[in-house]
Order: sequence, then C-alpha cells, then structure tokens
Amino acid sequence: MSEKISLITWMANIHIRFVTWRRGTKVGTDRFGNVYYRAKSAHPGVKERRWVLYNGEPDASKVPPEWHAWLHHTTKEPLPEGNSQFHKPWQKEHIPNQSGSLQAYRPPGHQYAGGQRVAATGDYEPWTPS
Repeated sequence: MSEKISLITWMANIHIRFVTWRRGTKVGTDRFGNVYYRAKSAHPGVKERRWVLYNGEPDASKVPPEWHAWLHHTTKEPLPEGNSQFHKPWQKEHIPNQSGSLQAYRPPGHQYAGGQRVAATGDYEPWTPS
C-alpha cells in the first residue's frame, strides 16, 4: 500500500515518470515498492546513471542497503533479496527513518509520550562553589 503524497510531489513525479519512460530501463523493485532504473544509453567514460522512484514521499532512508550499494556503484548488479552475502542472521530488518513520524522514539517524560517523568531518587547533590 502506498503512502499519501503531496500535490507538489505528485506533479514532480509526472515529469520524472515521463523522463524515466523515455530514458530509463527498469532494473527491479524492493520490498518497500521503490522501483530502480538505469539509463538506456551510456556515454563513454561516464558512469551509468542509476535512480530510484520512491513509493510515496521521497526519503533516501527508504532504500535498503543492497539497493543503496547498487545506486552508488558499489556493486555492478543489485544483490538479490535474501542474499546471504549481505544479510547476516544477527542483523535487524531495515526500516526507513522514523524521525518526525508517530513511530519516532520518545524518551520517558517527553510531552508526546505522556509527559510524566520518573520521580527523582534523591541521590543527586548539586555542586556549589565554596
């Protein structure tokens, strides 16, 4: 399911999708719904152009590590999902940046997390100059 996007982002995407249709070749899609492309034609001596069309609002933290490596020319071809070379059993699942969203971390006592701090223990002694 895709996220809601702003009108400006939607209008910009119309142009981007037209340019992508004319000049790009689809390489693949990730589990977040982002679609990855490469340029149809390459210029000698210039790195191949690679780009992503985000599913929803553009946010670079939505790009999983295996696709990030491909976008930045670290790998020649994208690593397939589930590749044991990249995914170790101890690694956590990739999640996009949650800052500014309702899922963002709120420490105990934060106004958005109830605003009730834990009572002080009384072991604090303020320093006073002599």
